[in-house]
Amino acid sequence: MERETRVSVFESEKSAEIQLIKSKLEAQQIPAFTNDKYMSFTTTPTANTIRLMVNLQDEQRAFEIIDQYLKESDLDLSLKP
Repeated sequence: MERETRVSVFESEKSAEIQLIKSKLEAQQIPAFTNDKYMSFTTTPTANTIRLMVNLQDEQRAFEIIDQYLKESDLDLSLKP
């Protein structure tokens, strides 16, 4: 049995963004998984970032789909205080 390696391709604090991009990936036959257990030494108890993960072999295609979506959308990804 081969072990799957998953990599993060998108992160957001907004679950609606994650679900939208996840559905776009799955529409292109790329299985996507969410991970809201963001563990690192810099994580605070209030951190609520959600990560969207795909299998390693799907990473390049996933980035292409996400990049295309971001170019076409009005999604504001700028950091505002």
